[in-house]
Amino acid sequence: MRELKLKAKCIEAGTAAPQYETERYLNFICDKFDLRTDIQFNTRIQSAQFLDDQRTWQVTDTSGRVYTSRYLITGMGVLSNPTLPNVPGVKDFQGEAFHTARWPKEPVSFENKRVGIIGTGATAIQAIPEIAKTVGHLTVFQRTPNWAIPLHNAKISPEEMQDIRTGYPKLFEKLQQTRMCFIHDANPDSIWDATPEQREELWEHLYAQPGFGMWLSNYKEILVDHKANDLVSEFVAKKTRQRVHNPETAELLIPKNHGFGTRRVPMETFYYEAYNRPNVRLVDLHKTAIDRITEKGVQIKGVKEGVEGEEHEFDMLIYATGFDAVTGAFDAIDFTGVGGVKLLEKWKEGPQTYLGMTVNGLPNMFMIRSIEFAVDWLANCIGYLQQKDLSRIEAREEGVKQWTEHVHQISEGFLSNEIDSWMTGVNKNVAGRQKRIVARYNGSAVEFRQRCRDVADARYDAFDLA
Repeated sequence: MRELKLKAKCIEAGTAAPQYETERYLNFICDKFDLRTDIQFNTRIQSAQFLDDQRTWQVTDTSGRVYTSRYLITGMGVLSNPTLPNVPGVKDFQGEAFHTARWPKEPVSFENKRVGIIGTGATAIQAIPEIAKTVGHLTVFQRTPNWAIPLHNAKISPEEMQDIRTGYPKLFEKLQQTRMCFIHDANPDSIWDATPEQREELWEHLYAQPGFGMWLSNYKEILVDHKANDLVSEFVAKKTRQRVHNPETAELLIPKNHGFGTRRVPMETFYYEAYNRPNVRLVDLHKTAIDRITEKGVQIKGVKEGVEGEEHEFDMLIYATGFDAVTGAFDAIDFTGVGGVKLLEKWKEGPQTYLGMTVNGLPNMFMIRSIEFAVDWLANCIGYLQQKDLSRIEAREEGVKQWTEHVHQISEGFLSNEIDSWMTGVNKNVAGRQKRIVARYNGSAVEFRQRCRDVADARYDAFDLA
């Protein structure tokens, strides 16, 4: 058990390191491996077009500069295209205003300021407790509450770190064997074989552990069975009520439109305790709605009988309104393939890929998702093409169809399919993002890697090669 706790502390609690620590580590890696010589910074890509007669990609940035390459590899991530609230007046505010994904490099002071934050997603759940420490007054505008569980982050002593490093080989071997690539493996136990006391004991244990155990190592039915999910949701709701002093505020922070684990579960450090501070106020956007952003702040209107609107004046506004996720990251660039085919058009009903990495009609383009494995797989693939003097690789239409059907099939039965979230392609801040799609791979990472290896072992004959 001690070994498990140490590894959890390192691998998962460590992911919530402060910004300056994360940046320092990235700079250390860049210096150690001399990466800056191969990176062009401050560049935003506007379009990418495949030139079939030359078998090359032509990429254009927003300044008009043009680049060409044999292969195009997108490493944009699924959360890279930030969105602002879909209300008028966003540019009218005269005070300081920031989107959490576009935070300024210079230090931002909240001291003695009236600050408003719009959104209570994963980023806001991390930011709110920090802002509350020094802010004059913080107003949180919440449309949809999220389930959140404690991160239990902690400093790692030199002795613990040495213990962790010694165990790296076994640790990495374990991560290759688990469904989600975390130390937390799937739990084969049934919730219906446990007594209420046994359930409570397991949940108390998981809730007190660092990392994603409460989500990933819970009873096997909680993500597919409504009754099972209701039980675990009530447990987490009970923990929330215990942590928030005001019963009305606690109820506002407990989701009523989705169960625990059916959306991404943010990890938090004293998030709920922030609402116990006298200088923090929660505004429920189900009783009121944001009418517009004004020069001085946020104008809200009542949406229920007897609820009046008002204007909140602020010195600073923070938009924690998330991203146009998954397909939205690709929609931000004009991808054009063979015969003028547009990626935007091909994906209008959701992602259509082969192995999640290639698209029919867009040869020589690869998309990085599961980064460590995908980078190795793609490097080997391109190496094979060069070795065989091949210069074109394209996913077949039939392969894309079969893979997409596989992705949809393994997603069947998950309660998350019934919920609006970025993981089902829904974003109320973006026009045209109201229809649910299958936006992520719900299968086992172990099975996924094996499928990809099988394709490589067959010398990539699942693709059209030339």
